[in-house]
Amino acid sequence: MAWQPERRPLQELTGYLKDALSGHDQNAQRYATMMLGQAKSSPETANYLAYILSDGPLLRELGLDPSDNILIRSSAAINLKNTIKAYGKAYPESDQAYVRSLVLAALQDSTSPIRNFAGSVISEIVQRGGVLSWPELLPELLALAGNDAGNVSPEAQEGAMSALAKICEDNKQSLDRDYNGQRPLAIIIPKLLDITSSPNPKVRSFALASINAFLPQTSPVVTSSLDAILARLFHLANDPSGSVRRNVCRSFTHFVDVRPDKVRPYMGGLVDFFVLQQRNTDDPDLALDAAEFWLCVGENRQLCPSLGPFLDRIVPVLLGSMVYEEEDIIRLEGEAEDADQEDRAEDLKPQFAATKNPRLATNGHVGTNGEASQGPQPDQIDDDLSEGEIEESDDGSSGNVEDRWNLRKCSAAALDVLASNFHEPVFTITLPYLNENLRHPDWPIREAAVLAVGAVADGCMDAVTPHLPDLVPYLLSFLDDREPTIRLITCWALGRYSSWAAHLQNPSDRQRYFEPMMEGILNKMLDKSKKVQEAAASAFANLEEKATKGLTPYCGPIIRQFVQCFSRYKDRNMFILYDCVQTLAEHVGPALAQQQLIDTLMPAIIQRWSKVSDRSQEIFPLLECLSYVATALGDAFAPFAVGVFSRCIRIIHQCLEEYVMCLNNEALDKPSKDFLVTSLDLLSALIQALDPAKASELVQKSQPRFFDLLLFCLEDPNNDVRQSSYALLGDCAVNIFGQLQPFLPAVIPVLIQQLDLDNMKDQDIESGFSVINNACWSCGEIALKEKAGMEPYVEQIYRHLIGILSNPEVPTSVNENAVIALGRLGVDCSPSLAPHLGEFAKSFLQIIGPVEYTDEKAHALVGFNRTVERNPAAMEDCLLDYFKASAAYARHSNSEFNTDLAESFQRRTVCGRSGRSYPYLYLLRTCIECPGISENARLGRLLELDMVEKLERSEPPVIAKTGCSSFSAVASINEASDEQRASHRLPENFTSTAVAAIKTQAALDATAQSEKESGRVTTAAGCCDVR
Repeated sequence: MAWQPERRPLQELTGYLKDALSGHDQNAQRYATMMLGQAKSSPETANYLAYILSDGPLLRELGLDPSDNILIRSSAAINLKNTIKAYGKAYPESDQAYVRSLVLAALQDSTSPIRNFAGSVISEIVQRGGVLSWPELLPELLALAGNDAGNVSPEAQEGAMSALAKICEDNKQSLDRDYNGQRPLAIIIPKLLDITSSPNPKVRSFALASINAFLPQTSPVVTSSLDAILARLFHLANDPSGSVRRNVCRSFTHFVDVRPDKVRPYMGGLVDFFVLQQRNTDDPDLALDAAEFWLCVGENRQLCPSLGPFLDRIVPVLLGSMVYEEEDIIRLEGEAEDADQEDRAEDLKPQFAATKNPRLATNGHVGTNGEASQGPQPDQIDDDLSEGEIEESDDGSSGNVEDRWNLRKCSAAALDVLASNFHEPVFTITLPYLNENLRHPDWPIREAAVLAVGAVADGCMDAVTPHLPDLVPYLLSFLDDREPTIRLITCWALGRYSSWAAHLQNPSDRQRYFEPMMEGILNKMLDKSKKVQEAAASAFANLEEKATKGLTPYCGPIIRQFVQCFSRYKDRNMFILYDCVQTLAEHVGPALAQQQLIDTLMPAIIQRWSKVSDRSQEIFPLLECLSYVATALGDAFAPFAVGVFSRCIRIIHQCLEEYVMCLNNEALDKPSKDFLVTSLDLLSALIQALDPAKASELVQKSQPRFFDLLLFCLEDPNNDVRQSSYALLGDCAVNIFGQLQPFLPAVIPVLIQQLDLDNMKDQDIESGFSVINNACWSCGEIALKEKAGMEPYVEQIYRHLIGILSNPEVPTSVNENAVIALGRLGVDCSPSLAPHLGEFAKSFLQIIGPVEYTDEKAHALVGFNRTVERNPAAMEDCLLDYFKASAAYARHSNSEFNTDLAESFQRRTVCGRSGRSYPYLYLLRTCIECPGISENARLGRLLELDMVEKLERSEPPVIAKTGCSSFSAVASINEASDEQRASHRLPENFTSTAVAAIKTQAALDATAQSEKESGRVTTAAGCCDVR
């Protein structure tokens, strides 16, 4: 017998569904949400929800108000989707057939929101169970949408096609898989192309949107259908429906990304089409989709040049689209000066550590009059929300006009891209527009002209530069415009030209242009409008990036202005102010360490520091700002270090405690890892900045113990936390190793585990490599300080490092840190590494070659050389790379570690396996002793002393002591041109003969080892034991 609902449970459930979406009574809403959550455990709940969604007969008997009926059924659809999501593949088979039949029936409902919700539920069923779990679904939906029977209602066609569109969007990969030799997509694409001929515009639009879902994929099915799709697009380009033409615009944009060659021959016609669509003032969404085509083509190197002949038609359309819409103008003109008003809670965006992705939160729906609304309309409900959860309106009514992506912003971005590709021609077309509109009496037109000035800055700088002596003073006058929006856009535009002003060489020009620009933007940081303050602060941060150390003479007035901003800014703008401070600290560096500047800036920062709570989102940018300030001040930051250090320790301890509590209680919210990341980064900055003795004292007095907390962080599951933790570990090894050393027995095993690539999750591969990069670096720093104490760990560390070096997917930077760590390990642990030399020598030399010459590289080369001395025979396959490394060292020998490295490269002999010392090559060390010697002179000296002939005559090649620096000479000769070889009479087989000599010596070495084992030790003629 088929399942049937009971009246009482049905009535209770409808009441909960209604209360869950009601804004009248929050207590009732919370209770309803709780009851709906509990109802999920009942196996019949899904059946009841499907019954309500389909408006079953018993539901109609309850006598619901029509508006309540739609709201309750919509709520039922949301809860049904979430119930199916919670069940996953464990959804009972017996219930599935019943639910499926009712949901399919709901697709034919007369109400559009119900049809849409039913489509979402169907898509969820397919997503959870798989395409094959409901094999009859796709044919049935395609038949309904295509009106194959000839009697399908328009509503049913729309409902079926809407559901298909959702399925295609949510299941792109699974629909393109091979199932017993068939791909669902091979059936879907041709049918969708047919459906785009439907007389119903909504069905046509959904069908084309479904095709668009697959265009970005490199599927063989899609690729084989591209010509048919393109032909259909050209037909639909004249469709009377704006929604259809929007999807046509999106389709062509996809073609630009995946197959630009397909659209290049039609560029002239496409320009006509997209220009026409962008000029459609009645449909701003269509105009926006058209504008995005120019942006996409401009970013495509293959296709962008084809726009060149049409710039005179495209650029004017973009310029005309950069004016605010009428509705926005009215809203902007109604804004009052608000610098003294406190920020509203909704004005404060969520803040995250710099490496985090933004996350959005949803809030209760509030009416525009400030009172609770009467509840959302069904078509406003997001079916991805949880029970009882209402999405905040996304129409921009409560947001900032400048924050939305719209036609104006897209057009400006497209103009920027075209200017970057075509340069002067774009400015030539733009200039008449600027001359006409920069002085326009209507501020929206004037604002759009300033926007255009800024948009062409990067791409047309050479063409604009002759006009800047007149343009910049004119723009500066706009900073006093009565309209805040003009002042805002002017700050942005000036920031775009700050590079020109910052690099003026003539002192009088800097005084005339750079200083007024800097002063003007600084002054606007205290504008009476908060949004102008924000724009000015952002522009000044841009100027700081361009001027860098050129701002050093102006630090005094800049700091004084920043301090005023600290006293007047509200919470939202404080974030960009932190960015200004840290950017200045980053670029002027130690110039900030003047006592007068410290006495001016630091009290303002510390006052704000004391005001912000440990759990405030403002702590993230504040901690990051202090990291840069501490680095710039160096040991001058010491008076503030104790409080800052203690607070970071406290924040880390709190986060770790909360995390442990969450592991034991799933009901608790997990703490944000951003608190850990920013605190760890600031501790790193402090340890680097302070005198080691002062930093050591801070660590020593830390409660809880500093390294106990760090050890927990090193094992945190979050990659960002571990990345910062290993950076801090390396800084401790460099600066306060005495404090770290007692904890190494606990730290090094954790470090070794982190170096294992097998522990990295595939979904976190990018951030995972960043962690391993820092772990390799910290390993090298510890090895350098711990010296022979690393011996017990060498074998394990080596195995993981060679695993990194042998993996082709590892980024270059990780490989470089891995070879430096390996080389540093060899400085004092070469006996343990020497047996493995043949396995890593070649990759070591190839990876370390391009690395910049620093102390780290010098350390690594010394360790490598010491390893080579203990197992020279392992170098047979990579001698030339070794010679090149020696020759390159001679040209870049400025490291303070130079003496040890020089000695290791210039050893007169190399210790053989017999334990005695044998020289390997007979070449004059004078060939490289002079770093400035020319290549020809190097070869000439070689010939002057007749070394080549001696090397050729020796049989076997017995080599007298001369010095391992001869490696460089061999590398130099190998790289010499044919002409150089001829002019210096070098034998063609010179290098091969040298290598043969080395091989012969290796054989002698092996013989000596054998003789030693048998009790007889002989010495090769001409060899000596002097090192």
